[in-house]
Amino acid sequence: MRVLAIDSSGLTATVGIVEDTQTIAEYTVNYKKTHSQTLLPMIDEMTRMVDLDLSTLDAIAVAGGPGSFTGLRIGSATAKGLGLALNKPLIHVPTVDALAYNVYGCTDVICPIMDARRKQVYTGLYTFVKGKDSGKGLEEPEFQVMEKQMALPVEELIRKLNRYGRPVVFLGDGVPVYEEMIEAGMEIPYSFAPAYMNRQRAAVVGSLGICYYREGKFETAAEHKPDYLRISQAERERAEKEKNAKPEVRGMTIEDGAAVAEMEHQSFSDAWSEKAVLETLRQPTALCLVAEKAGRRVGYLLAYQAADEIEIARVAVVEEVKRQGVGTALMKKLQEEGTQRKARKILLDVREKNHMAQAFYEKIGFKEDGIRKRFYTEPEEDAVLMSMQISG
Repeated sequence: MRVLAIDSSGLTATVGIVEDTQTIAEYTVNYKKTHSQTLLPMIDEMTRMVDLDLSTLDAIAVAGGPGSFTGLRIGSATAKGLGLALNKPLIHVPTVDALAYNVYGCTDVICPIMDARRKQVYTGLYTFVKGKDSGKGLEEPEFQVMEKQMALPVEELIRKLNRYGRPVVFLGDGVPVYEEMIEAGMEIPYSFAPAYMNRQRAAVVGSLGICYYREGKFETAAEHKPDYLRISQAERERAEKEKNAKPEVRGMTIEDGAAVAEMEHQSFSDAWSEKAVLETLRQPTALCLVAEKAGRRVGYLLAYQAADEIEIARVAVVEEVKRQGVGTALMKKLQEEGTQRKARKILLDVREKNHMAQAFYEKIGFKEDGIRKRFYTEPEEDAVLMSMQISG
């Protein structure tokens, strides 16, 4: 198995090509340049040096956080883009899992720490235990997660480790930041991992990713989401800006296809592919809209016109901006477009148990027309048929 591994969740940017029994290439930079400057050139240089055809990859392993560092978003976006372009599965590897896996075979408590600012860290607790004997003398240690990744104050972490009463090995970019607090608070034996294993390594992300893949822990590129244990200040500011921004609705373009397909996967069990979305956009009778808040695509609507009726095929709003006027703005724009096209009625169907959506449609003027039995699948469910007259 051959994977491309990417980790840019912390200060270190690292990419690698990893196979089952060897690392083909690895490129790591621990410097003050932003990952937007380094990540893609690193992948390009590495693949050229080993004459790698990206289509020969079996999967892409990406360190998905935790982290509030902007590189996490860039790295996940890069991996997702490659996954979508190459139609390859993504293996989501928690960053602190991969950091701990650096210290392969260690039976101490392994404690990776990433600086989360304000005297907090992203961490998790791990160790290796004796594995099963193969009967031929081979005995591979088993990686064990003692406590899953978390965000907590350094003082609380030190108290937790003291309660375990076992030797601890620390690693990660949080070590130089909190070394004095660790030295002052630890009551049990501890050590710091040496330089060659105390930061993120793509080779480790790839190796652990292969293990996770064989356990069935992988996803499509559209399903992938990075881990945020604590929302960064930039994310909080962006969310506040989006919340206060007025929804803007425009016609969909080809460039919107991937974003709309991703929202489909977030919203529906029977999600349409990017290809299906773009095929709809090309239909002469189609009416396709995209909603934005503060420059971010947050909703969409796909509909078809037949004579003087418009039927909505798909409509969705991303979860974090619901009840902020996006759905209303999409419907208002649809009515305006329908009036220009001389349509008289808008039709739609909604799952019978989706009472929230039905209430919204009734509020903006839709009325129930009937029930279509077993219309939906995954899961099977009746559809409520609704319609609204378009006034001139």
